[in-house]
Amino acid sequence: MPLTRRSALGLIGLTTLAACAPSTSTPTPAGADGLKDDGVKEFPLTSWAYNEAVTKEPLQAAVDRYTAANAGTKISTPSYPYNDYLNQVLLQVQGGQLTGAVQLDVAWLATLAATGKLLDLKSVAAGLDYAPAPLALGQSKGVQYGLPWTTAGIGLISNTELLTKAGVTSPPKTIAEFEAALTAVKGQGIVPWAAMTKVDQLKDIIPWLWEFGSPIVDDAGKIVIGDDPSVEALTWYKKLYDQKLIAPDVNRVDARALMSQGKTAFYEDAIGGRAAVTKSSPDKDLAAKMVPVARPVVKAVDKPRHLAWGQIVVVVNGAGAAAAANFAKTITSDTGYSIPWFTKAGLPPTTTAGQAAAEVKNDKFATDFTDRIGVNSSASPFWIYPQFSQMEKILAEEVQAILIGKKPPKDALMSARDRMNALIK
Repeated sequence: MPLTRRSALGLIGLTTLAACAPSTSTPTPAGADGLKDDGVKEFPLTSWAYNEAVTKEPLQAAVDRYTAANAGTKISTPSYPYNDYLNQVLLQVQGGQLTGAVQLDVAWLATLAATGKLLDLKSVAAGLDYAPAPLALGQSKGVQYGLPWTTAGIGLISNTELLTKAGVTSPPKTIAEFEAALTAVKGQGIVPWAAMTKVDQLKDIIPWLWEFGSPIVDDAGKIVIGDDPSVEALTWYKKLYDQKLIAPDVNRVDARALMSQGKTAFYEDAIGGRAAVTKSSPDKDLAAKMVPVARPVVKAVDKPRHLAWGQIVVVVNGAGAAAAANFAKTITSDTGYSIPWFTKAGLPPTTTAGQAAAEVKNDKFATDFTDRIGVNSSASPFWIYPQFSQMEKILAEEVQAILIGKKPPKDALMSARDRMNALIK
């Protein structure tokens, strides 16, 4: 399907294919015809999970189990690193080189849907017991493009051993208490908070902007960063940076390494990060020391805010699409697949039956994470735009300019506002 002007703009900076001349027609999802059984039982499962140590083995186990139960099915498993994944998938989808089942971060759905090559999976999801909130994360403009595989949020995780040594015996509930805790642990010669300071992960600033009171995008769809609350939030973040309570050049990989080595008291991650951190840690008891913390608020009466996070499985139209859709349905909704995925990779199921399973209910970290972070998570205001990745990068660039002292908070945020609004005109 041809791209609209808006969709094409959303791909600039992500892939050279965005330079193709846009059309005036609107991309539409591949319809139910793509789900008719064409007799093809061979299809690819494209993922980043095969590229990561924690998820490679359980995903292979799921593929092996499925092919054993479905005679004649063959599933290939191309994989790309997470940070390059969206670019690679877009290149291949637009080039007609990618079909089958595809693992996606929920943030990328609008961008992939804009290609017009994803199947509408409404009929596949019908009658299954996906919980409403996870199911909604697989929708874009009212179309059920994705089946929810796992969902939660991104929030603070603490090392209680380091905090206790510093005299911090309860989780900080306000910004003032959080600063006090960071100052207390600084004397241990660690990075108090492994906050994101590299451009590739500075989207983590979004919930902090919310927490200080900025809507980021107003009711009319206009970006309003540069308002007083956002300036206050970045002034605070810059202060922590200058006081060495957070460190320069940190992204998620760096933060996980610091937590793994017992070198930070706080970092932010999705629920699945625990498995990666503990797997590589020399401290075999680290898992028991990692405790989810609700985001500290400006005023005690405020509500903690977190950025939603999740993974879905979409199906790209082409030969074997019906077989790929059945596979996607099975691994996301059948507890015989979703519970082992949870126990081995730490990624919670999205069905009511899966969430009620004893393995999930008895996992204190998982239940604490859900109660303190997951229930207060919201989708990024940028995800509705195919240009979301460009918008997040612009924000990140301007936030980094603030941190390193190139621009004052007000100037940088107003620059971010103007640059992002220009993308969606």
